[in-house]
Amino acid sequence: MLRFIVQFLVTCLALWLAERIVPGVGFNDSTTLLLAAILLGVANAIVRPILTVVTFPLTIITFGLFLLVVNAAVIGLVAWLLDGFVVDGLWAGIGAAIVTGVVSWIAGWFIGDGSRRAD
Repeated sequence: MLRFIVQFLVTCLALWLAERIVPGVGFNDSTTLLLAAILLGVANAIVRPILTVVTFPLTIITFGLFLLVVNAAVIGLVAWLLDGFVVDGLWAGIGAAIVTGVVSWIAGWFIGDGSRRAD
């Protein structure tokens, strides 16, 4: 449960930072930001794996860079589903995907993946 809460907070931070850095990404209020983080977690768990499998040949051809488009599409889907969360076009979505990916990577580096053994 604690891991879920930490991941939720990291996603909130990442989306907030994406709003501040990437032009074309915005939220109406903090409630929308919290709902977007929840929806993004659900979409990453359900939709993203399906898109990753379907687009696997493009991912191989582009040496993995197409995953940015997949992540941008998932963020765009969340924006489409949630009033008050705006992602203005593909480049804004890719920028938001980069920011959220970097923030998640940094947080994972600090927090760890939970698979440490006690030796």
